[in-house]
Amino acid sequence: MPPWLKAGLIGAFVLLVLNVIGVVPCVGCFTLILGILAYAGIGALAAYYLPPTREAGTAAWQGALAAVIAALVGGIVQTIIVTIRMAVTDSAAAFSQMPPEVLQQMQEMGLDATTMGPTFGLLGGGICCGSGVLLAIILGAIGGAIFAAAKPE
Repeated sequence: MPPWLKAGLIGAFVLLVLNVIGVVPCVGCFTLILGILAYAGIGALAAYYLPPTREAGTAAWQGALAAVIAALVGGIVQTIIVTIRMAVTDSAAAFSQMPPEVLQQMQEMGLDATTMGPTFGLLGGGICCGSGVLLAIILGAIGGAIFAAAKPE
């Protein structure tokens, strides 16, 4: 198994666990930060699996690939979780708690309780997944390059 795939699958499991733990209210803020840090760790893990004498360029490439695999799996799981939460949540009850001025501004933008359902969750999750993959490429490459530079043997 290539180093990037092995590290990517391990990273995907880590992000899966973080996504499931992040469902707990107020814990999601911490798991988001840990997930971002995990991208660099996944890149370093991919570099660790490379045979010795590691070169920074190769390690960065392997780290970016591993982080992308993990980010795609984690992003898809997160999108599913957000979509389910939006389907289960009664958005009309949430809107009733908002001040009238905010509701008026939202209506002027074309948003109401019916648009905040599973489709909105799927769209939002997809946007977050895409931006997460871009972040994973950058941080995975950085993590791999730093590890290779620090431990070339």
